[in-house]
Amino acid sequence: MPVIPDIRIAADLHEWSQEAAAFIISLGEQAIRSKGRFLMALSGGSTPKALYQVLAVPEWKARLDWSRIVFLFGDERCTPPDHPESNFKMAHTSLFQPLNVHPDHIYRMKGEYADPTAAAQEYEETIRGLTQSPPPTVPLIDLVLLGLGDDGHTASLFPGTAALREDNRIVTVGHAPTGVKSRLTLTLGVLNHAAVVLFLVTGSGKAEMVRRVLQQESEADRSLPAARISPESGRLVWMLDHSAAQQLKTMPSHRGKS
Repeated sequence: MPVIPDIRIAADLHEWSQEAAAFIISLGEQAIRSKGRFLMALSGGSTPKALYQVLAVPEWKARLDWSRIVFLFGDERCTPPDHPESNFKMAHTSLFQPLNVHPDHIYRMKGEYADPTAAAQEYEETIRGLTQSPPPTVPLIDLVLLGLGDDGHTASLFPGTAALREDNRIVTVGHAPTGVKSRLTLTLGVLNHAAVVLFLVTGSGKAEMVRRVLQQESEADRSLPAARISPESGRLVWMLDHSAAQQLKTMPSHRGKS
C-alpha cells in the first residue's frame, strides 16, 4: 500500500524555512541520540539553498552537533566540483563552509570523472561502506532531501529515462533533457528505503506539478518520477509554502509534527 504523505503547508517562505529547519534538527537529534550519527542526502537547487542558509545561521547552527552529521548527495551534474551548476559547490558555499563541516563528513559524487558509470559505481561503494550494506542489502539513509522539477523529475530521475527503471544499482547515471545533461543520481530503490524522505517545494510555478504528484488523478500523473517516491517503511513528508500548495483540492487541516 502506498505511504500516505505528511503534507505540511507554511504561510510564506520565512515560515517554510523555519519549519523545515526545525524538522531537520529534530530528526538529527533523534538519530544522534539513538545511534551516534545522522546520515543525510542533500538536494541541489534554489529551494534547498534557502534552507541551507537558514541552518547555517548561528541561531540554528547551535541547535545540532554538526560533527555527528554525515552528508551525502541525492544527485549531481557531471561537472567539476567548482562548476557554477555543481550541487556540491552550492552546498559547500551555503552550508558546509558556514557550519565548518569537516571534509571527512562530506561524501560528494565525483561529477568530474570522464566515465560517469565509474563515478556512479564508486559512489555506490561509498554508501555501502558507510552503511555496512553489502549487496543485495539496500542501504538505509536517515533523511533524503528532494526537490520537484517542472516536469515531475526528482533527484536526477527524469521522465522516460533509463535511470528511472534501474532496479539493480543504488546509484546510476541519469540524463537531463536540458542544461548539463549527464548526471549521477540515487535510484528509486535506495530513495524508497530511506527512513525519511523530505520534499522541499516552494512557489506558484510548482503548484500544478505538486497537485499532479500528490493527487495522482491519471496514469500519467502516477508515472511521474516524483510520484514514484513512496518509502517502503519510512516517512514521506512534503513541505510546501502556500503558493506551491494552492492547487491542492484538499488542504491539510493541521500540520504534522516532527
